[in-house]
Amino acid sequence: MIPASVFNGKEVALFGLGGSGIATAHALAAGGASVTAFDDNPDSVARAESEGVPVRDLHEIDWRGVSAFVLAPGVPLTHPHPHWSVDLARAVGVEIIGDIELFARERRARAPAAPFVAITGTNGKSTTTALIAHILAHAGRDTQMGGNIGRAAMTLDPPQPDRHYVVECSSYQIDLAPTLDPTVGILLNLSPDHIDRHGTMENYAAIKEHLVARSGLAVIGVDDAHCQAIADRLDRAGVTVQRLSVTGQLDDGFFADGSRLMRAGSGRAEQVASLEGIGSLRGAHNAQNALAAVAACLDIGLTPGEIQSGLESFPGLAHRMEQVARKGRVLFVNDSKATNADAAERALSSFERIYWIAGGLPKEGGIEPLRRFFPRIAKAYLVGEAAPAFAATIGEATAFEISGTIAAAVDHAARDAADDPAPEAVVLLSPACASFDQFRNFEVRGDAFREAVRSLAGTQMMGSK
Repeated sequence: MIPASVFNGKEVALFGLGGSGIATAHALAAGGASVTAFDDNPDSVARAESEGVPVRDLHEIDWRGVSAFVLAPGVPLTHPHPHWSVDLARAVGVEIIGDIELFARERRARAPAAPFVAITGTNGKSTTTALIAHILAHAGRDTQMGGNIGRAAMTLDPPQPDRHYVVECSSYQIDLAPTLDPTVGILLNLSPDHIDRHGTMENYAAIKEHLVARSGLAVIGVDDAHCQAIADRLDRAGVTVQRLSVTGQLDDGFFADGSRLMRAGSGRAEQVASLEGIGSLRGAHNAQNALAAVAACLDIGLTPGEIQSGLESFPGLAHRMEQVARKGRVLFVNDSKATNADAAERALSSFERIYWIAGGLPKEGGIEPLRRFFPRIAKAYLVGEAAPAFAATIGEATAFEISGTIAAAVDHAARDAADDPAPEAVVLLSPACASFDQFRNFEVRGDAFREAVRSLAGTQMMGSK
C-alpha cells in the first residue's frame, strides 16, 4: 500500500466503496488524513465499516472543512449528469480527484524519478500495460503494475527511485487526475466509447489527450484521425511526441513492417524488434501494442535485447487471443473477451483458417460487420441465444452448425479442424456476444472453453492455467 501522506492532517471526503474505494480510504488514513466515506449502496457502506473505514452520509458533513473529495471512477462526474456528491463538493469549491491523482502526487512527493508509464486508448490498453510490465520484470526491473488492470493504484508498493510503475488508465480515471504526469504517456487509439459518460466524442478525446499532454514522452498511435490531431497539437505545444503506425511507414517514429518493428528518424529506418513467431502477439492490433511497449521501454533505459527477450516470453492476457493448447496442427485460442463484433474482428483478422465458435447474448448489430472475414472461416459453431440470428447472417457464406454449448462446439470444431489440410487450423472462441445467457461473465466462459479443450485426448496445454 502507498500511504497518501500528501493529505496528512487534512479532511478528505470519499465516495464509492468498491474494492478500489476501500483501498484508497485505507491509504488516505495510513497517510494521516481524516477520512469520511460513503456510497449509495448500503451493503457497500456496511462492508467498508466492517473493514474499519469511517462512514457517514456526505449530505451531513461540513464540506467547508474538506480539503479534497476523492471520487470513484465509476461514479458520474459530468454526464449524463453529475452525481449528487459532485454537486456538494463543487458548491464549496472542493477539488475532486481520483486514486490515480493520489498516486501521481505521492510519486512526485516521494520519488519523482521513479519511472512511470501510463497507458490509455479505446482498445489494447490492458495488453499493452501487461506487456510493458512483463518486459520490465523479465529484464529484472522492480516493476509494479495496476490501475485499471489488476491492483488498484494505491495498493501498489510505495514509490522508490528505481521502482517502475506501469499503470493502465481509463477515461474515467484520467478525468479525475488533473496533474497526471507520467514519464511516458501512451495513447494507443481512439474510437467512440463511453459517450454516455463524456457527452461527445470530442470530450472523450480531450480527456484521453490529458494523459499524454503532461508526459515526459508522449507515445501516440496515429492510425486514426483523433490521435493524429492530438499528436500534431502536442508537437506544436512543445511536448516530445513519438508516433506509432501499423498502417504505413513513418519518417519519424515507430512503425510495423510485417513482423518487423521499425524505428525511423534522421532519414533512415532500423529494426528494433521482431514479432516473428510470437503467437501471443499476432495481428495488427498487437503490433501496435508492441510498438508502444518498445517505444516506452527504450525511453526508460532498456536495451533492444532486453525488449526482444521480453516480447518473446510474453504469455498474453487470459481470454484475449489466449493460446491455450495445440493438438497437432490445430491451435486452440480463447478470445472470450471479444463480447462484440468490433472486438471479434481483431481475432478473425489474425488467422487464416478458422473454426469459429461464436454466440451468446447478442449485441446490437450482430455479426454483420464481420462479413468480410467469412472467407477465412472453414466452419462456424454457434452457441447461446444468438445462434439462430448468427446462422441467418452467415447463410450460405460458409458452413455452420448450431452447437448450443461451448463444450459441444469445442468437441465438433476440434474433430473438423483435425482433418483440415492447412498448415495451421485454429479453433477460435471469439463470441462477438456477451456471456450472460449461459455464463456469469466472459472469464467463466473462457474457463469453460479451456476446460473443454483440456478434456480432448492428445491436447498439449499451453500457459500457466
